[in-house]
Amino acid sequence: MIPALAFIAVLVQVGDTSIFAPLALPAPTEYRAASGAPGARYWQNRADYDLAATLDTASKSLLGRLTLTYTNHSPDTLRYLWFQLDQNAFKPGSLSRDVYDLGARFGGPTFNGGDHILRFEQIRGPTRTALATRVDGTELKADLATPLPPGGVAIIAIAWHLPVPESGADRMGRDGPLYEIAQWYPRVAVYDDIHGWNIEPYIGQGEFYLEYGNFTYAITVPAGYIVCGTGTLANPLAVLTADERSRLRQAASASKTTAIISAPRPKRDGTRTWRFVAHNVRDVVWAASPDYRWDATSWRGIMAYAFYRPSAEATWREAADMARQTIQEYSTRWFPYPYPQITVVEGPVGGMEYPMLSMQGRNTDTYALYGVIAPLVGHNWFPMIVGSNERLHFWQDEGLNTFMASFAEGARYPEKGDQLARIAHERDLVTRAESLSIDTPTEVPSDRVPTKRLTGDEYLKPSVALQLLRQDILGPTAFDDAFRTYISRWAFKHPAPADFFRTMEDAGGRRLDWFWREMFVENAHFDQAIDSVAVTANDSITVVYGNHARGVLPIHTRFTFTDGTTLDYTYPAEVWMHDGRRYTRTYVFAGKHVARIELDPDHRLIDIDRKNNVWSAGGTLSSTQP
Repeated sequence: MIPALAFIAVLVQVGDTSIFAPLALPAPTEYRAASGAPGARYWQNRADYDLAATLDTASKSLLGRLTLTYTNHSPDTLRYLWFQLDQNAFKPGSLSRDVYDLGARFGGPTFNGGDHILRFEQIRGPTRTALATRVDGTELKADLATPLPPGGVAIIAIAWHLPVPESGADRMGRDGPLYEIAQWYPRVAVYDDIHGWNIEPYIGQGEFYLEYGNFTYAITVPAGYIVCGTGTLANPLAVLTADERSRLRQAASASKTTAIISAPRPKRDGTRTWRFVAHNVRDVVWAASPDYRWDATSWRGIMAYAFYRPSAEATWREAADMARQTIQEYSTRWFPYPYPQITVVEGPVGGMEYPMLSMQGRNTDTYALYGVIAPLVGHNWFPMIVGSNERLHFWQDEGLNTFMASFAEGARYPEKGDQLARIAHERDLVTRAESLSIDTPTEVPSDRVPTKRLTGDEYLKPSVALQLLRQDILGPTAFDDAFRTYISRWAFKHPAPADFFRTMEDAGGRRLDWFWREMFVENAHFDQAIDSVAVTANDSITVVYGNHARGVLPIHTRFTFTDGTTLDYTYPAEVWMHDGRRYTRTYVFAGKHVARIELDPDHRLIDIDRKNNVWSAGGTLSSTQP
């Protein structure tokens, strides 16, 4: 007999190509533990901002200034900082224009945009030093006046202006007098223990990865405008009437929706400044319009706001309550919402999420509107609370949130299908893509995912995978415990995919290398079959189950007897460990005769060919087996 260690050494030498081979994950460090938790010396840097902007509606432009207080918690001395200038994606000749066609969702129209830096300085006591900077597309490198040691703080002052694009890659934009403003200030990039500086460009499809901090910001707009944004309104006395403030106080203790502003405001000359404060967030955004109606409700003191134009009232009259119920669902099922409010905003952006605020279109009916609001509000958990890197790992926020949104949508509108039915629809779409071999691997850098496969492979496939993990592999109790553990461990931190995989195993209680490999890393397909059935005179029946694709899943089989009764058996996916192609079981049913055997009779699994899933009496199979 070969000793166990020697046997493992042989496997390593020849290469274990099984779906069950150990998955190669980054080695644990003092910063990221083998359990999937943050390590004993985990660190991340901090970015606190004080911002001010003036919106010029005549020139459709924005003038801004900021003071960034950047704290270096890393063990490294930093000699420069990298910043994200996302508006440069809208400059002629940008990488975004080269990758995406004009008019495409992420390409946008012909527009001469971009961030125009007016001043870039480092403040040290009474001294302001202009910093040497270099712009590379949507990234800016700023050489510090003096090196920033571990534990050190750098204060950076920036002034800039930008023309506001009409269509900002469906993430911001304007529609007449309405403005939805995001990616509007130079944002310091993340420096982490995995990549150092994260300098992936903003092309349009890959989203964001940002540091956490506290924000104060002031937005100056024409006097008749109403502004909403991330955080809490800090100067209501200056911008709201006494009646509006009174209605807000009423809404703070009521689940019924209250109209805060329900009619146009009187026209005024001049400007007005709205001030907001947001704590422990990674970004701030805002929207402004002279036509907004403002509804409010609340849940446990958390405000839920809806801002929309009168032309959208038919579908948006329920929007504030939709936001409230989504916060309640996610908070009670997964992790408490930590912020004071949630805002949903109607406008030209079809669907985009930011901390405490999401942007969506008016939609055609109530169901369609909630189908956008639920996942967008849900993004406050992924990636606003759990701050994953969206530019590299799209699924780590979109896929996880798509799965979570199915609970919220099923709870509010069960007549359109409960949670299981909604995931079943997603599973049908994933199965169809696999049967046509048009699907792509999920764990691919976001901008490399073919746009036509973005929804299927980064939203739906991970959602279906999590449902399989919950219902058919770990079970709901273990899955929910592990999923909550992942959120609580990594709230306001920066997890990588390995941290998710390891936490789900550590708290779920099961090794899942095969599952992560087939569902996220590779592009495995799934096709279970009944290869042969042998019936003997002594009432025994031998079934050879086949696995005709690389992916493995549990076996669900149902025996139907001639008397009309049924008997179900379930075998875990690990039964394929020794032979990934065949699994044989012999059964004895005394006094009973089998009329039919069917695999996955409830259609809970992905299976690209169900014609080979059925055997009927007489020894016939529903298709020829290899």
